Amino acid sequence: MTYSIEARSDMSLPAIQKHEYRVPAQPSPVMQVTYLMANNILDGLSVALLSVDHELRVRYVNQSAQALLDISAARSNGLAVAEIIGNGHELETIMYDALQSGQPYSGRKVTLKLPNAKSITVDFSLTPFNDEEWPHLLIEMHPLDRYLRIEGDETSREHHAVARQMVRGLAHEIKNPLGGIRGSAQLLARELESDDQREFTDIIIAETDRLTALVDNLLGPNNVAKPRPTNVHELLERVVRLIEIESQQQVTFTRDYDPSIPDMSMDPEMMVQVFLNIARNAMQSLADNPSPQIVINTRVDRNFTIGSTMHRMVTKVDVTDNGPGISDELKDHLFYPMITGRKDGTGLGLSLAQSLVNQHNGSIEFDSEPGRTCFSIIIPLELP
Repeated sequence: MTYSIEARSDMSLPAIQKHEYRVPAQPSPVMQVTYLMANNILDGLSVALLSVDHELRVRYVNQSAQALLDISAARSNGLAVAEIIGNGHELETIMYDALQSGQPYSGRKVTLKLPNAKSITVDFSLTPFNDEEWPHLLIEMHPLDRYLRIEGDETSREHHAVARQMVRGLAHEIKNPLGGIRGSAQLLARELESDDQREFTDIIIAETDRLTALVDNLLGPNNVAKPRPTNVHELLERVVRLIEIESQQQVTFTRDYDPSIPDMSMDPEMMVQVFLNIARNAMQSLADNPSPQIVINTRVDRNFTIGSTMHRMVTKVDVTDNGPGISDELKDHLFYPMITGRKDGTGLGLSLAQSLVNQHNGSIEFDSEPGRTCFSIIIPLELP
C-alpha cells in the first residue's frame, strides 16, 4: 500500500514536500531482535539522541538524552520539542528546513533552556531520514558544559597562579623597605626625649606594621594543610552560628545536608576559614535585602574533574544567597587579590579561600544572576 504526504495546510510553518513511502510489512522475529539490539546500542552511547517526527514530536530518546534533558522516555514520547526545550521554538525553523530540504544541519555551542530552569550548552546536528510513510529527524547532542567548565577552571587556575606570583614578587619588594622604615623609626624613638615627638614615631611603626600585615595577607597562607578525618557538617554548623551572631539573627539559614557523606580528610581550621569567608560575603551582599536568605547544600558528585585529575567522588558544598548577584565585569577576576565589589571590601577573602581549597586539591566555582548567587566548594572524597 502507498501513502502520500501532502503539504501542510498551516502556512505559518514550512511545508513538508510531498513524498511517497511504502509501509513495511510486519517485522519478522529476526528484525525484532535486530531492533532490540539497535536500541540497546543506542542506549549505550554517550551522545544524546532524539528522534522526532514531521511534527517535531519526540518518538525516541536514548538514555543519554534522558539524563541530559532530565526527562524519561515514557514522559517525553509524543511531546513537542518546544515542550522539552524551553527555547525549542527558536530551533523549529531550522528543524523544518532540514526536513524540507532533506539536508543535515549542525550547530556549535548552542545554549538550550530546559523547563527546570537549567541551561545546557551543546553541539548538535540534525539528520533527516525516512521512516515508514513520514520523514523523521535524528537530533544528536554533545553536551559541552562539563568540558567548558574544565577548560574554564584550568584557565582560571593558570591566571590565578600567574597573578599570585606577581603579587608575591611585589609583596616581597614592599616588605623590605617597610622593615627598614620600622627599624629606623625604633632607633629614632630611642633618641627622642619628648613623649610628644615619640608619638610620631609610634605612628610610623604602627602604620608599617599595618602595611606589613596587609602584605602578608596578599602572600596568602604560610601554613601547610594538616588534614585529618573531619565531619564537614560540623564545620558548616560552626560557620552558620558565627554568621548568625554577626548578622544579629537577621539572615535566615536553610540547611540541606546529605547525611551519607563520611568524614573527610581535611584541615578543619582551614576549611572553616573557607566556608566562613564565602558565607560572610553572602551575608554582606544581603545588607539591603528585606528577606535575606542563605541556603547551604551538601551533596556527593561522581566522576568529577578538577584541573586535569578525574576524581571518583567529590563532596560539593553549595552556599547560595538571594542577593543582587555579581556584576559581569567582576566575574572573570573574582578570585584575584584586591578584587572586590564592595566599597569597604579588601578583596582578599575569596583569594584566600581559593588558596586554602587548592591545598586540599579542590576548587571553588560560582554561578550568579540577580536574585541568586551560588558558590560551590568541591573537595575530593577519597575512599579507601
